[in-house]
Amino acid sequence: MTRPSVVTCLAAAIAMLLPTSATGLAASPPPAPGPTTVTILYDAFGGRNGLVQDWGFAALIEYQGKRILFDTGNNAVTFAANVHRLHIDLKHLDLVIVSHRHSDHTAGLSVVLQENPSVPIYAPRDGGFGIFGSSVPGTFYRADPALPDSMRYFNGVVPDEIRGGTLWPMAHVVVVDSSLVIAPGIRIVALVSDVPGTRELRELSLVLETPTGSILIVGCSHPGIERILAAATAEGAPVRIVFGGLHLVAAPDSIVGPLVQRLHQQWRITQVAPGHCTGEPAFAALQREYGADYLYAGVGERLELP
Repeated sequence: MTRPSVVTCLAAAIAMLLPTSATGLAASPPPAPGPTTVTILYDAFGGRNGLVQDWGFAALIEYQGKRILFDTGNNAVTFAANVHRLHIDLKHLDLVIVSHRHSDHTAGLSVVLQENPSVPIYAPRDGGFGIFGSSVPGTFYRADPALPDSMRYFNGVVPDEIRGGTLWPMAHVVVVDSSLVIAPGIRIVALVSDVPGTRELRELSLVLETPTGSILIVGCSHPGIERILAAATAEGAPVRIVFGGLHLVAAPDSIVGPLVQRLHQQWRITQVAPGHCTGEPAFAALQREYGADYLYAGVGERLELP
C-alpha cells in the first residue's frame, strides 16, 4: 500500500480545521503601492472568530507594492489554517524573513514552500551548522597527523569547507551575517544576543522606511529592544512604530515600567503594536503609557499605517 505524502497529510489536517465552505486560498493580485499594512497571522491572543490562537508569531507586511512574510508561527497546520481563513495567497509573497531559529517562528515554513518554493527566505547565519544551512572551513578543528588515516576525519583529506545541512534543503535561503538593505526602504537589522539564556542567538529585525519615520518589526527582541532600536536608527530615520515581541513575558514590573517610559520618552516611539512574547503586564503598561497610540495587534488584525 502506498503511504500518503507529507503534503497530503498536511492538506487533510488543514481541511479538518477549515469550515466546510472553504475551498482553498482566495487568489488575489499582487498589491499596488499604497499604505503600509501589517496583518497578524499568528499569535496567542486575539478576538477574531475562526482563527486559531497559539504561541508563536507571523505577520504579513504589505509595503511599497511588496508582500513580506515575517516569521511563520509555531505549528504548520495552524499557520496554514489561519492563512486560509484570512484569504492570504502565499504564492504572491515577494520575500520571507525568519527572525531566528526558534520553532515558534519557523514551523510554518513548510507550508510557505509548498505554495511558493522559489520565494527568497532571509534567515540569520546561526553558527556553522545552523538549521538554515551554512558552512565552516575544513580547518575549524585541531588535527593530529600522527593518527592513522582510519582515525582521522575524512581519512586526513579535508575539504576546503564543510557544508552544514538544513531542514529546508530545496528552499532559496539567503543567510544573513550582518545588517543589510534588501530593497529600497527595506532593511534587515542583524544582531547577536548577549542576554543570559539566549546568548549567541542571532536574530533579524525588519525596518521599513516611510516619509514620517521608520517602522520596526521584531520577532522576539532577544538581543534587547533598545539594542535593536540603536542599530535600526544608526543608519536611517528614527523609528516611530514598533511591532512584535519585546521579550518581556516574564520580566518584573521594575524592568517593564522604566523600559516602557524610555521607549516613549527617550526613543520617541510614537505608536506601539506589541504581540507574542511582550507579556501581559507589558501589554498593560504600554497601553497605559500610549493610550490611543497603542495599536491592538491580536491574531487576525490588519493594521493600516499611512
